[in-house]
Amino acid sequence: MFIPRKIVFSLLVAACAVVAPSIGAAQIFKGETAGVGDPVHTMFVAFTNQAGKAGVNIEVNAGQTLTRSMLKGAKGEIGFFSTVPSLVNLMAGQKRMYEKVEGAPELAKNLRALVGFKAGAYHPVTLKGSGIEDWADIKGKTVFTGPPAGSASATSEALIKIITGYEAGKDYKAVRLGWGEGYTALADGKIDMMIRPAEIGSANIERFGLSGEFRILSIPEDAVGSEAMQALFGRPGRGMLQFEGDIYKGQLTEGGITALGFTQFIGTHADISDDVVYAATKAFWDNLDEVQATAFFLKDVTPETAFTSINVPLHPGALRYYEEAGFEVPDAIRP
Repeated sequence: MFIPRKIVFSLLVAACAVVAPSIGAAQIFKGETAGVGDPVHTMFVAFTNQAGKAGVNIEVNAGQTLTRSMLKGAKGEIGFFSTVPSLVNLMAGQKRMYEKVEGAPELAKNLRALVGFKAGAYHPVTLKGSGIEDWADIKGKTVFTGPPAGSASATSEALIKIITGYEAGKDYKAVRLGWGEGYTALADGKIDMMIRPAEIGSANIERFGLSGEFRILSIPEDAVGSEAMQALFGRPGRGMLQFEGDIYKGQLTEGGITALGFTQFIGTHADISDDVVYAATKAFWDNLDEVQATAFFLKDVTPETAFTSINVPLHPGALRYYEEAGFEVPDAIRP
């Protein structure tokens, strides 16, 4: 039986459409982020959920230390990761946790960004009855400052030193544990204070007010204007943030609270396919309403905040989407 050429061609196209996989469907990309309940985790999962709708399948490994995740991303061992802008300069300068990493400055050149966001603030939390009502009361106390290998612990200890002059291990005992262990230690009375980066209105912070009362220490006004504090606020991914203390039930500090804010970005490796990154980025922004409904703090994710604190080049696939969508992309982060 004779079948016209046009019909044959149409049948072939239809058959290919049935069997052709969507972008990224043949590959599952590895992704790493922080622990469940962390704003970084919430944002990363929101991103991967939308990417999946475009056929970009990302297997999320949560509860990771972001310093290590960024290194694995730079090496191409994982495809996507959450990270902290301040870590970029440390890797590029082969400093601190990257000091012994061979080729760290060259590896840093492989880092690419997809989207930045305002994540939250450092919460210095102490329970009623701890004996801590002011920063000066920390002397001789036990303070959880963050995980052993992360950057948060160093930041928390720097914050305390700028405000009080106290040094960890000399004027107070600094305890470094996993994030989950920090919450448990405070609840069980094994530590006197916890400094925890969290989104404003965090359910993890709020839980201390459900069964009792707690206090979030505000950065004193006289400390805000100091040269050292302004330098801390000016670090990549840092800044001053203010919120009302009564956002948390059972929180004892009255009025506005001044805190150290922090931002993050979702990163990838330079060698990930442009088409894959384009599809994932487009899906994220096409479904922004769903992203914003995931958590209160994600309402601040908008086209105007898309490049918050990004200090590595955008991936070309992401840039293609942003230019098509009419975003104003800063020249400094164009690849």
